[in-house]
Amino acid sequence: MNWLIVMVGAAVGAPLRYLTDRAVRARHDSVFPWGTFVVNAAASLMLGALTGAVLDGAASSRLNLLLGTGLCGALSTYSTFSYETLRLAERGWKFLAAANVTASVLVGLGGVTLGHQVAGQLFA
Repeated sequence: MNWLIVMVGAAVGAPLRYLTDRAVRARHDSVFPWGTFVVNAAASLMLGALTGAVLDGAASSRLNLLLGTGLCGALSTYSTFSYETLRLAERGWKFLAAANVTASVLVGLGGVTLGHQVAGQLFA
């Protein structure tokens, strides 16, 4: 039954990633992969908040499967992040490739930390 819960979350997360990426790209005419950056940052923030809620007993493990593993797992895309970073480096945009790695890691870790702290304040 857990696989079905994860699948339902992923069925929402994957199209949400695609639509968010398209919407962000439509607003930024840049070689920097803003769409992937935004979805990974949003997924990190949501996962941090969800994890904080689960640890504080405000959310169930099934909700964690639905939203954490399913939705956030499909919303985030670190394979695309890796591919786009490699493409930037191959095309000579080495500074942007390095900035993408640095900013993505920092924003991802910051998002998880912020989400966890907010959940801790709300549910503790």
